[in-house]
Amino acid sequence: MAVYTEVPDDALAAFVARYNIGHVTSCKGIAEGVENSNYLLGTPKGSYILTLYEKRVARGDLPFFLGLMDHLAAAGLSCPTPLRDSSGQMLGELAGRPAALVTFLDGLSLRRPQAKHCAEVGEALAELHHAGHGFGLKRANSLSIAGWAELVGKLGDAADRVHPGLAGLITTELKALQADWPKSLPDGVIHADLFPNNVFFMADRLSGLIDFYFACNDFLAYDLAVCLNAWCFEEDRSFNITKGQALLTAYAKTRPLNQAELQALPVLARGAALRFLLTRAYDWLHTPETALVKRLDPKEYIRKLRFLQSVSSIRELGWELSA
Repeated sequence: MAVYTEVPDDALAAFVARYNIGHVTSCKGIAEGVENSNYLLGTPKGSYILTLYEKRVARGDLPFFLGLMDHLAAAGLSCPTPLRDSSGQMLGELAGRPAALVTFLDGLSLRRPQAKHCAEVGEALAELHHAGHGFGLKRANSLSIAGWAELVGKLGDAADRVHPGLAGLITTELKALQADWPKSLPDGVIHADLFPNNVFFMADRLSGLIDFYFACNDFLAYDLAVCLNAWCFEEDRSFNITKGQALLTAYAKTRPLNQAELQALPVLARGAALRFLLTRAYDWLHTPETALVKRLDPKEYIRKLRFLQSVSSIRELGWELSA
């Protein structure tokens, strides 16, 4: 989430008037994330999130994102639910951008998650994967291995401006992953970006999942690999095997992993580390200085990737302790 597009007061009022939520009482920009312009909107009926979709988000993908949230919420998952306007549409236009309103979820994201929180996330991720069954639309993962090759090409030697030697590291790692990437694993709808800032807690209990704008169809175990990267490393980038155990155990209790998935998890985790290293490096070099957004440090993922390159077995990520 971020703010790239400012919204005139009169245009905002006209947009909100199409929904049965009353008039605007407050509207404040949210300066987190990197993809869209987001506002916390208040009306007499409550709080909502207003999202304006920026150029990096393809308009053709929006029916998938909004429809998925609607589907998951109907299946019982705690996530934002898109509002429909007076004509029944979930997607409109505001300030020259596609725009939508979704319900506001109570809770706080954690800055220092513990193993118990990792367990909650593992269970919620498995529930998301189950809830995604039956969703009729599909979206390929544009930030899977084919997309990484494109990003490596776009970064080129400029990657060394982020960190000396980064260009060589990402080129070598991409070749290794292209050789070892699994061809066939259980797949379905995945979140693809379930970081701590996209998970809300209340009194140590998970209260909801947000930000489905990277969601797509891919290997379910890849989503778990993203979470291993996002939740199980400490501030010094060392891997916390106890957190890995908690995440994997809780996930597998709700959705058991087959042997092929277990064998593939180390390489999937390396792939997830490369994915976030690449996108963070690209954003580090290309985010406008005027954007109200905090750039995320790509060097964090250099350390994570180097650790994961040394992992040869799922046991080193916590599975042996949980089996």
